[in-house]
Amino acid sequence: KKMDSTLKLPFYAKFALIAIGIVAFTFTLYIGQSIILPLVYAAVISILLNPLVNFLVSKKINRIVAIAIAVVMTIIVTVALFYFISIQFSMFSETYPQLKEKFSETSTKVIQWVSQRFNIKEAKINEWIENTKNESVNNMGGAIGQTLSTLNSVLIILFLLPVYIAMILYYKPLLLEFIRKVFHDDNQGTVQDILTNSKTIIQTYLSGLLLEAAIVATLNSSSLLILGINYAIILGITGAILNIIPYIGGVIAIALPMIIALVTKDSYTPALLVFGMYMLVQFIDNNFIIPYIVASKVKINALMSIIVVLVGAALWGVPGMFLSIPLTAIVKVIFDNIEPLKPWGFLLGNIVPTTKMTFNFVKKKASKKETPPSV
Repeated sequence: KKMDSTLKLPFYAKFALIAIGIVAFTFTLYIGQSIILPLVYAAVISILLNPLVNFLVSKKINRIVAIAIAVVMTIIVTVALFYFISIQFSMFSETYPQLKEKFSETSTKVIQWVSQRFNIKEAKINEWIENTKNESVNNMGGAIGQTLSTLNSVLIILFLLPVYIAMILYYKPLLLEFIRKVFHDDNQGTVQDILTNSKTIIQTYLSGLLLEAAIVATLNSSSLLILGINYAIILGITGAILNIIPYIGGVIAIALPMIIALVTKDSYTPALLVFGMYMLVQFIDNNFIIPYIVASKVKINALMSIIVVLVGAALWGVPGMFLSIPLTAIVKVIFDNIEPLKPWGFLLGNIVPTTKMTFNFVKKKASKKETPPSV
């Protein structure tokens, strides 16, 4: 008889092994973020640039030259974008003294309103504000050190990213062949499907996301210019960038121009108009831009989207929030193509069973119960 060499473990042993594996994997992602994060970003950008490299190669351009052109074009576009944003920030800094004075006046009015409304002495409120300021100053040293450390890490990443991108694009055949050799021949079809779907998801999602950000930035800036809000362009671009972060970014994007409107204007009407205009832009974005322009295959439900965004922020900060959705979509593709993991892929998806489907499942399950044999 043929011996069954498969090791069968009880449920609690399987659960313990899976939990230990998840903890070890998460800890590795956290402590190795300075190495892993640039590689992940480089891999994502490389997949996005791969069609451009293939197009240049099809035009009889040497592959190394085509990769260099793609990387240089990416650097030029990125530098131009940061230069434009820096110009807008310089305009903001020139009027900072007036903004600070206006903010001080608005703060005084808010303190008076709170004092009258809640019967709290203004001296108590001012004392609490001063204590908060002193605590902030005491913590400033550590914050500055952390900021410098973060800036140093960002500069290193910015230097390494073009190198990583060029290397990944150049060694793409080697990497694909390695993946093919790792898996058994019986699984080659599944592996090919996972790679193809993952590539399609990243390309369609990110390219659509960039176009969406450009449209939203234009709508935001135009709306703020029409309303006469200061720093309209920089606020519009900032709002579009924050809007990329699912669910959380949209709230912050609305709050920033409303605060500027409250500080720089003499009434609450401009702030309310800003809120209304941004809600209109969000409605257009959610109902027309995302379904028809982004057109991504990222089918992650809202609950899981919020969870993975928060997990990404806890692991890798803001860069992790941007990567959370596409990485989760790739994980879902893997789950959907491996039979034992398909329930987890279903959990990540946005298909919600109806009450009728659930009832039929319960009814079907009940019908499978053994009936006593008839005599």
